[in-house]
Amino acid sequence: MSQPSKARLSVYEPEQSELYFPRPPVFDNVEDERLHRKQRLAAVCRVFAKLRYGYGMAGHITVRDPEHENLYWTNPFAMDFSLVKVSDLLLVDHQGTVVEGSWAVNRAGFVLHAAIHQAHPHVLASCHAHTTNGMAWAALGRKLDPITQTAASFHLDHAVITEEAGAVVVEHDAGHAVAAAFGQNKIAIHQNHGLFSAGRESVDEAAWWFIAAERACEIQLKAEATGHPLKLISPAAAAHSSEHLGTPFLAWLHFQPMYEAIARSEPDLFD
Repeated sequence: MSQPSKARLSVYEPEQSELYFPRPPVFDNVEDERLHRKQRLAAVCRVFAKLRYGYGMAGHITVRDPEHENLYWTNPFAMDFSLVKVSDLLLVDHQGTVVEGSWAVNRAGFVLHAAIHQAHPHVLASCHAHTTNGMAWAALGRKLDPITQTAASFHLDHAVITEEAGAVVVEHDAGHAVAAAFGQNKIAIHQNHGLFSAGRESVDEAAWWFIAAERACEIQLKAEATGHPLKLISPAAAAHSSEHLGTPFLAWLHFQPMYEAIARSEPDLFD
């Protein structure tokens, strides 16, 4: 693997060039890039477990294979997020056939995620989990309001999907309807179901959008529970926050402390 790219700059870039500043890696070969994506996917599973995003057999995370773009890697069906290792990951095609791996794949997971990947070539990775706040907010069938910088990072960049609301999506046509409604957005609130996120450049990005969306749902639920009117960020200020905080690189950067913590505390995830 080559040295991290220095081409991506951020508003948080340190003025002193000799200081360490994390940047996404650039790869010399597809094998290293594949391993990297699988390691990050397994790490996201472990982070989601720490955040208590697990809910029985529900929840799935996917990332495209860097060589075969019609195939994607995902976590095994009915394996707790806290147990997922790199060697457990499944390589699956858009029809749900397991190309590599020994566990079954979640049918609802591959129908929805395969449809998202197939309909949107720009989507590299996607996350979905049955989280408490995300499901509660999805029951309202509303977009998030720009009441915090976190919510503003999704300003004009998230969708409410009503197609197949509340249904267990196991048919391909239903999956394509949901995927089409996802559009170009970072996150989607699937009514009566929960949250989905999409990452354009990394699974780290998709993970952070999901984490941020879950937090935004929690904050708005709590704010509305006070009974006081919400003070909304102005459209111009929300757009400014989205421009500076809602980038793939900033999402990737936000996830790095979580990745480093889980990589050090649970190194077996790399097995």
